[in-house]
Amino acid sequence: MSGMDLNEILEYLPHRYPFLLVDRVLEVEPGVRIKALKNVTANEEFFAGHFPHHPVMPGVLIIEALAQTAAILSFRTVDKKPGDRTVVYFVGIDNARFKKPVFPGDQLILECSLVRSVHGIWKFAGKARVDGAVVAQAELLCTEKTL
Repeated sequence: MSGMDLNEILEYLPHRYPFLLVDRVLEVEPGVRIKALKNVTANEEFFAGHFPHHPVMPGVLIIEALAQTAAILSFRTVDKKPGDRTVVYFVGIDNARFKKPVFPGDQLILECSLVRSVHGIWKFAGKARVDGAVVAQAELLCTEKTL
């Protein structure tokens, strides 16, 4: 159930600034669940255009943050680090719901649990929270590919 700092996260995700959306893993139980966080700062590039006078984190990026969290769980579950030519792709997003907006200064808590893994397709249930309140949730289907 140990956490992971940013340097460890970079070993499991190919994403880099400005698209890395996981700052820290708080807890990970391989094969079961993961809890991570994203500090949402006013310096995020997307706030310049979404929306200039009322900055809101795009919902699609919240889902992407959940997917990055799920990818870490999948690699920790199989006890391997991805190679330079390994990526995890979405194959489906089901039942996505956006409950509240996310603003600069919020701390996004990202929680994913493994629902199942069959024939290389991983299904996760994800929830994003701010101050304990669910702001977004979705079922994520992902697969690993080697380029």
